[in-house]
Amino acid sequence: MATVDVKDVKGAKVGEASLTDVVFGIEPNGPVVHQVVRSQLAARRQGTHSTKTRGQVRGGGAKPWKQKGTGRARQGTIRAPQWAGGGVVFGPHPRSYAFKVPKKVVKLAMRSALSAKLAEGVLFVVDGFDFVEPSTKNAAAMLRTLGIQGRVTIVVTNDDVVAIQSLRNIATVRVITASEANVYDLVDNTALLFTKQALENLEGVLK
Repeated sequence: MATVDVKDVKGAKVGEASLTDVVFGIEPNGPVVHQVVRSQLAARRQGTHSTKTRGQVRGGGAKPWKQKGTGRARQGTIRAPQWAGGGVVFGPHPRSYAFKVPKKVVKLAMRSALSAKLAEGVLFVVDGFDFVEPSTKNAAAMLRTLGIQGRVTIVVTNDDVVAIQSLRNIATVRVITASEANVYDLVDNTALLFTKQALENLEGVLK
């Protein structure tokens, strides 16, 4: 069973958290992570793009010239695809890009993401936040004290309202609750920071 240091907001070690191998000690499955991330991004697409076919473009009801005798190619309507202002062949139409991934596969992808972050040494745990009132300045200073740089995903509990308000305005920080944790947010960062309680909550769901 692996362990990770638990620090306070000043960067001092205050304990250790035991991590179950079922969640944090597996061999990361890259293809599964890719599949789940692709599913998440596909579900975010609006799919509202639309083009008109030749039957939907206004006008062009009359035949532009007679069928024979003009020396020109035969045409039935000026709204045919080869005409400027005509319909579009095989153009995009409103659709949903979403596709489902089994829950077991999603959990495997999350375990893979967490195991990879731990193996890379970019998974950090704090005992908790001590923000009395929302302060982006204090939140940024805390991250510098912990030695966390670059894009970071911070996972907290639903009760950490002041912490969320303090951290969410930092451009390089994405704050989510343990109940919102997903594969994309776990992998799209250079560091992953948990509160001890949020780590335990997520670990309990993924066991």
